[in-house]
Amino acid sequence: MSLTAKIALSPLLVAQALLTRSRMPRLPEPAGQRLGVVGAAQATPLRLLLAGDSSAAGVGVRKQSQALAEPLARQLAQTCSARVHWQLFAQSGLTTLQTFRLLQREAPPQADMAVVVTGINDVMGQVPSRRAVLVREAITNWLRNGHAVQHVVFAPLPPVHAFPGLPQPLRWVAGADAQRHNAALQEWAGTRADVSCVDMQLPLDTTLMASDGFHPGAPAYRYCADAIAQHIATRVWPQLQLDRLETAP
Repeated sequence: MSLTAKIALSPLLVAQALLTRSRMPRLPEPAGQRLGVVGAAQATPLRLLLAGDSSAAGVGVRKQSQALAEPLARQLAQTCSARVHWQLFAQSGLTTLQTFRLLQREAPPQADMAVVVTGINDVMGQVPSRRAVLVREAITNWLRNGHAVQHVVFAPLPPVHAFPGLPQPLRWVAGADAQRHNAALQEWAGTRADVSCVDMQLPLDTTLMASDGFHPGAPAYRYCADAIAQHIATRVWPQLQLDRLETAP
């Protein structure tokens, strides 16, 4: 979308954003544990850190077992034949920068791999895509240098242009911004061997979404957990295993 069109629509977009925020039901973060261990006791250990916004936290479902983190850990235990030690650090409404600050406050344990789910609040808050990428780079470097993380997987932004909870033209504009953020994320991820972005095309309709038309429902979380697990199993886990063999005494 051209900047001229966006400026012309800005009064309407601001009004729609404020009205949507006031009318949208505030769904709670799901109950349940935010850390655990899954997989056979004799399997190769995998320390997994998950961080991000409301989608990482699981808003839209009632229990963590229906959300993203716990199902992802279980999928990884199966697809990678690993014993997954996982922990979740997430909160509704966080931008990528606020996610970084949350991690810095919480001081997570060392991990082998991290999965970061952010971006939608960058779009809604009009954070430039270049700035969001710079923060993702800072998160990656901080996790590598201070927490032994060998690889950071970033989830792409969802298809905001298909969110039933957003009115037009706000949905159209936010969707275009989300696509621009995804393009910037994928371009940057391609420059680093220790970073990757999951390639997934989340199909969205009202049956997959939560009641607010904005957050994922249980079927959408299940799809995302499967897609991320397959990405890790095929692209990340084999390299981590190889690195372990090369560094073993």
